Amino acid sequence: MKFGIIGAGSIGSIISKKLVKNGHDVKIADARGIEHLEGKELTGTPVYVEDVIKNIEVLIISLPIVAIPSIRNIIDQVGKEVIIVDTSNYYPFRDDKIEEIENGMVESVWVSNQLGRPVIKAFNNLLAYTLENGGTSEDTSGRIAMAVAGDDPEQKQVVMDVVNELGFDAVDSGALSDSWRQQPGTPAYCTELTKDELTKALKKANKEKAPLLRDKVIEKFVEEKEVEFSHKDVVNLNREIYNS
Repeated sequence: MKFGIIGAGSIGSIISKKLVKNGHDVKIADARGIEHLEGKELTGTPVYVEDVIKNIEVLIISLPIVAIPSIRNIIDQVGKEVIIVDTSNYYPFRDDKIEEIENGMVESVWVSNQLGRPVIKAFNNLLAYTLENGGTSEDTSGRIAMAVAGDDPEQKQVVMDVVNELGFDAVDSGALSDSWRQQPGTPAYCTELTKDELTKALKKANKEKAPLLRDKVIEKFVEEKEVEFSHKDVVNLNREIYNS
C-alpha cells in the first residue's frame, strides 16, 4: 500500500519504519517544512508536506493536537478516497488548552472538525516503546492489542488490517464519538492489554473521570521528576491509576 505520514516524531517515525519493513511505500513529511527532517534517521522517503498527500491510499497524521489546524489547507487537497488516520492525544499541560475538548468534545471529533474530513482514530493508545518493540505474530499468546475507532466500516477495517500486520491485535472500539474510551485517563490507554482485556477496558472507561486520572499520572511524574521511570514502570503506573 501507499502511505503518507505527516509528523516525524516518535510515533510517526516508528510507524514509517514498520510499514517500510513490511514492504509498503511510505512518504514522510514535517508540517513545518522539509528542513526539519534534516539529520533525523528516517525510514521512508522524506518529502515536502505538499507532496506527502499525492498518490497515497492512507494518510497518517502524527502531530501534537494543537498543530492540527495548521494543516487544514493541505488536507483540503487530499483525495476523498484517501483514509485519514489520527494518532493524536490531548494533554493540556503540553498543548494549548482547547475549550471544546475541555468542555467534553471527544478529541478526535475535534480533530475531524478542524480538518473538515472524517478520520480513523488509531495508534494513540500504545506507548512509542510498545509500538516499536511490542509487536508479535498473530498466533502469539498474550499479544498486545490496539484500539481503532471510526465511522466508516471499510476504512476502519483497512486500518485494523494494518495494525494486525504491524504486530498487534486490533479491537474495534466503535464510532469516532466513542474514541474517548481510548484517550488518556482511561483503562485502555497505554496499559498494554490483550484483545480480551482491551475490549473490557474500553467498556469500563469513565468519561468524566478520564481527564482527572490523566492529570494524576502527569502529577506523579512531576512529583518524582528525579526518578528514572522504566517503560514497565510507566505501564504499571497507568494500569494502577487509570483503573482506580
